[in-house]
Amino acid sequence: MIKLVFPLHRLPALSREEFQAYWRETHAPLVAKHAGALGIERYIQVHTATTPINDGLRASRGGPEPYDGIAELWFESEAALAASMQTPEGAAAGRALLEDERRFIDLERSPLWIAEEHVIVGDG
Repeated sequence: MIKLVFPLHRLPALSREEFQAYWRETHAPLVAKHAGALGIERYIQVHTATTPINDGLRASRGGPEPYDGIAELWFESEAALAASMQTPEGAAAGRALLEDERRFIDLERSPLWIAEEHVIVGDG
């Protein structure tokens, strides 16, 4: 399995609450609808909590502004991900997701990459 990791910054016009509600209530069902066409095996949203602890952690390390959340999408393999984008259904699904992402994600400030997990502590 491989994972696509997508740390997200919201568009400046949205509050964190508006961003997270749209992401959870509107975008998530769209991802679920297209999961088969894209070969998505698992999809998780990690929503950044609004807590003073985050501010303290960031300040203690001189860190940058936090992301508003992280999307994690699992695929069987890189080949499976690439193959899904070559089908008409997969290409259409990818376009639909990108079109929706432009409504709430600051894409220029939200990097994404393919990764492999290495569990160090806990169940793998």
